[in-house]
Amino acid sequence: MSGANGALARRPRPDPVANPPKPGLWSRFPDLVPRVASATVMALVGAGAIWAGGLWFVALVALAVGVMIWELHRMLAPPEQAAHALPMALVAALSVCLSGFLPIGDVLPLALAPGFVGISILPVNRRIFGGYAVLVVLAGFGVIHMRTDFGLVWMLWLVLVVVATDIAGYFAGRLLGGPKFWPKVSPKKTWSGTIAGWVGAALVGVGFVIWADAASQIVGLSIALSMAAQMGDISESAVKRKVGVKDASNLIPGHGGLLDRFDGMLGAAVLLLLVEQMVGFPPVAS
Repeated sequence: MSGANGALARRPRPDPVANPPKPGLWSRFPDLVPRVASATVMALVGAGAIWAGGLWFVALVALAVGVMIWELHRMLAPPEQAAHALPMALVAALSVCLSGFLPIGDVLPLALAPGFVGISILPVNRRIFGGYAVLVVLAGFGVIHMRTDFGLVWMLWLVLVVVATDIAGYFAGRLLGGPKFWPKVSPKKTWSGTIAGWVGAALVGVGFVIWADAASQIVGLSIALSMAAQMGDISESAVKRKVGVKDASNLIPGHGGLLDRFDGMLGAAVLLLLVEQMVGFPPVAS
């Protein structure tokens, strides 16, 4: 017995440095709690504005567009030009606000003004700012057009497609891992998360076929918007990597800035704005 005890006593203990313990499941989601808390607040505010529609929704979208233009200028312009960010943001917000009450053609010159001025005065990153500023404003036009002209149900569909893409991609990417989609631009984005986003969007489309009497092509359109949302995410990642910043701002705990949170909506809203006439939107079953 004593020999056995002695053998047990002499057994080497595992070295935590040479053999570190495997991380637990929850360690793969270190930012989950602040992300969920912030997302809950944003969801409640957004849902209330979408439900109310009209001036409340237009004002919220205009505010979001203004903040994103401010964040974009903050990332791309040198510090000595910081004073220009607020006027550009106000002009962009005003153009989006007016688009809710005037024909789009009347406000397009105002909408393009921030990007046009940025191309003129920024000493660096001119083309990036000009193109991205136009994308942000057009996305604002797109979501207001969706809520005003097509109603609550289809606005909800657009939001659910983008949210399903984001959530499915986040969890699948963290849990499954695998090959990276474009590691030089977005190191955390995987093919598993990308495909899971498409599946999540397709399920949203199937749900609308069943419960909203939508035509079957809504499934393909949902997947296409999911791809556009992912392109919006990758585009913003490319901008941040080029200028060497982690987040567009620190306004939202766990998410960064509005650009970090709504980059997917930018891509999806602009694509829908471009193709809705071609697909005969909304695609309702006969």
